[in-house]
Amino acid sequence: MKSKVGFGAMPRGGVELLSMLAAVAVLVALFAGGSQPQAAGLIPAPWDKLAHVAVFGVLTLSLGRGFSLPPVWAGGVAALFGVADELHQSSLPGRVAGVEDWVADLVGIALALAVLHWRRRAVARAASGERRR
Repeated sequence: MKSKVGFGAMPRGGVELLSMLAAVAVLVALFAGGSQPQAAGLIPAPWDKLAHVAVFGVLTLSLGRGFSLPPVWAGGVAALFGVADELHQSSLPGRVAGVEDWVADLVGIALALAVLHWRRRAVARAASGERRR
């Protein structure tokens, strides 16, 4: 039997554990690291929106995989954290909360949900192909 390299070689639960840690790391960065005044303007516009897309996409994937949440729940939880992040920013000096940031969060969430959907369909197709043999 050949041994795999990469995430596929991890024992069951390894990818889930890494995903859980990634979700926690994103949340800590959002609510602890983002509280620093020097974080304001760290990523210039319009690139800050790309950062929102990436961070909330990773959060959604991590919630879905690490906590085994159904995709709709992973997206919903990530969207709520996006709202909480914007409300949190509104109380910080030098930071500005904005609907456009939350829309960027939602774009990242939607992209992640598309990836989760695509992955689920690919796994289902592979499983049905194996049963036919």
